[in-house]
Amino acid sequence: MAPAYLGLVVIAVIVTMRVSFSEVLAKHTLVDQLAPEFNQQSAEDWLNSEPLKIANLAGQVVLIDFWTFGCWNCYNSFPWLNALQKKHADKAFKIIGVHTPEFSHERDRAKVAAKMAEFKLDHPVMIDNEFSYWRALHNRYWPSYYVVDKKGVVRGFYAGETHAGDSQARRIGSLISRLLAE
Repeated sequence: MAPAYLGLVVIAVIVTMRVSFSEVLAKHTLVDQLAPEFNQQSAEDWLNSEPLKIANLAGQVVLIDFWTFGCWNCYNSFPWLNALQKKHADKAFKIIGVHTPEFSHERDRAKVAAKMAEFKLDHPVMIDNEFSYWRALHNRYWPSYYVVDKKGVVRGFYAGETHAGDSQARRIGSLISRLLAE
């Protein structure tokens, strides 16, 4: 009897953890708040762009993508990210990558640029080696996605590997389409 009871407890804990994780994602503290300003303003801290400011992106829907070049979940999400950029190329939509390194060898700008070339990432990427933007957004996951509306307000937060057609990609895509129509 005890082993069966223990099994039920383990299942209950796992189910509770999954619900709690989903609730955490849905209730991110910055949703419905103004997105923090990009805090790297040196040209050396940006790839594929001059330094950007959130205020200069007014009128555009922005997807902020936190990634690091040693993250397989990030790599596996890049085809979806590139397809999303292509799909909305003629709209007021912009992807901004934020490269925040998990390990010290990921702090090398040239290696980040090489990884971007390998995965054909041509959108702007801010180098966040000191985790300052990571902390400003209270981020905790690679990859993570923040959808920002045309007024600079964070309207959605999503974490985890994302593939074209999966449920998370559909939720993000739906939110982006709705915000583009506003």
